[in-house]
Amino acid sequence: MSTTMSASKNASAKPAAPRGKRKLSYPLVLLLIAGGLLLLSLVRAVTGDEQLSNSQQFSSALGAAVPIGLAGLGGLWAERAGVINIGLEGMMMLGTFAAGWIGWQYGPWAAILAGIIGGALGGLLHALATVTFGVDHIVSGVAINILALGLVRYLAKLWFGAEGSEAAAAGGNDKQSPPMDSMPTLTVPGLADGLGSIEKHHWFLVSDLAGILRALVHEVSWVTVLAALLFVGSFFVLWRSSFGLRLRSCGENPVAAESLGVNVYTYKYAALAISGALAGLGGAFLAVGVHIYQENQTGGRGYIGLATMIFGNWRPGGVAMGAGLFGFMDALRVVGGGATVHAMLLLMAVLLVALAVWKLRSGVRGARIQAAVSLVIAVLLVLWYALTDTVALEFVEMTPYVTTLLVLSLAAQRLRAPRAIGKSYRRGEGT
Repeated sequence: MSTTMSASKNASAKPAAPRGKRKLSYPLVLLLIAGGLLLLSLVRAVTGDEQLSNSQQFSSALGAAVPIGLAGLGGLWAERAGVINIGLEGMMMLGTFAAGWIGWQYGPWAAILAGIIGGALGGLLHALATVTFGVDHIVSGVAINILALGLVRYLAKLWFGAEGSEAAAAGGNDKQSPPMDSMPTLTVPGLADGLGSIEKHHWFLVSDLAGILRALVHEVSWVTVLAALLFVGSFFVLWRSSFGLRLRSCGENPVAAESLGVNVYTYKYAALAISGALAGLGGAFLAVGVHIYQENQTGGRGYIGLATMIFGNWRPGGVAMGAGLFGFMDALRVVGGGATVHAMLLLMAVLLVALAVWKLRSGVRGARIQAAVSLVIAVLLVLWYALTDTVALEFVEMTPYVTTLLVLSLAAQRLRAPRAIGKSYRRGEGT
């Protein structure tokens, strides 16, 4: 009896679970996606901008999301093993160049393989610097970005722009490779046409959903299919296999992992090789998509990929959602232009109001200030929408990057990075 009373007292003495830390379950994620689609349909109906949710918009968004998502997934592999990979941008550059170099000679599938190898080499260089020689992870990553930029520029002049060379005769120059053949795409016959006919009716919610689904079954790149499989595979390998458990232990507590017989160096090298390969695949996707390698083709997507990894809380599903969001905003800039971004001002205002309500209900310290700031920004966005008919080109170009900063600031409170991330490790520290 006394034992039971003692146990009940200990249970009552336990601190209450902190509020505002609710984990996102799959049903909740699906509910949020459904709510977002409903809100998007409502904004389309109010503003009359049909470009906001048609299949062309979502096809462009999917194409923009793939390289960002692959870079983010590459960052996830590296950082789950405890190594910060700022060099994703440079690894993507190596992937684009290798794809352009091989692609015009042997075709798009060879270009994809070359991009993977080029990125993996960049990842192994980062591993050599950080794991073997103990160089600061940030310094090594920045150095790889600078090195990759200089290397691809030099090799482009040497191989593509040399006078009298075969590449120059085929259309190459010191800033781009000769064109390669197109990669075949995937279209589901019948289904794509049926969804297209529903989309043209502009029915509330139904046509918007048809536009999204048609983008997934009409002229989809095979690399997009491969990227989706890589996201699913990464989840099962990292969270459902002994290899993944050992790799993640290297990012949480490498000393404890070593004491259990894990070769920490080997796992860190493997993680960085995979990280670079995924970033290189993202770069190859860019080159294959436009049939050539071009200077500055990555356009900072490696850095945005790093942001998606942080937004996604170092989980594949979160990275995919973040990449989809940034891809959608980038597609607004390219496909929709100023008028569509103008319609999005109303959508962002509604989301900020919802955020303010959520902050007030969370009970987290400082939530009232954050809610007040959100409401003020929402009011300013509504005024901007009401007093203008379009958004200036300069603001349109800024849209993906402003979204990056906004989303990271909102997600900052629920993030938890691997405990040993960025920390130097030397073999035998635990003995």
